[in-house]
Amino acid sequence: MIMGGTIVGAEIFLYGCKPGTPPLSDIEFTPENLAFLDEVGETILPETPSSPGAKAAKIGEFMKVMVTDCYKKDDQNAFLEGIVALNDLAKSKFDEGFIAVSEEDKKTFLESLDQEAKDYDKAREKDKPKHYFTMMKELTLWGYFSSEVGATQALRYVETPGRWEACIPYNEGDKAWAI
Repeated sequence: MIMGGTIVGAEIFLYGCKPGTPPLSDIEFTPENLAFLDEVGETILPETPSSPGAKAAKIGEFMKVMVTDCYKKDDQNAFLEGIVALNDLAKSKFDEGFIAVSEEDKKTFLESLDQEAKDYDKAREKDKPKHYFTMMKELTLWGYFSSEVGATQALRYVETPGRWEACIPYNEGDKAWAI
């Protein structure tokens, strides 16, 4: 988990997310926020014939816990403002909120937002929060692939592995291994 954190969401380990620690703020996520985040997560990691999507992993709940319990105040504010900004951008582009937009339009919209986030994060000052979509995407990936659903159905999972094998043949199309 720590090695995966070096790639996705590593700042959480720096700020500390300890059991029993009270949330860093009094922010509240509404049921509508959670449904919205589930929809964003599902667009990033949709259901396929071979694996469930991010909604099945309750990704909105995961994001809520990580943001309220582990993010600094500036990051929390950027994340919450990002929920509103993302929905407002969708309304201005499609004349309806993100949840009501077609699946194909959601995908295209988030792809353009992802590029905007990459450009923003390249140019941002170190003391400024990441782009809100970068945070949403990182939390979606981390939450999904560390969930029971993601580890056991999207990845290959062996609860109690046998001996260590240095070289295991890979066949094209094989799922990655869960850790």
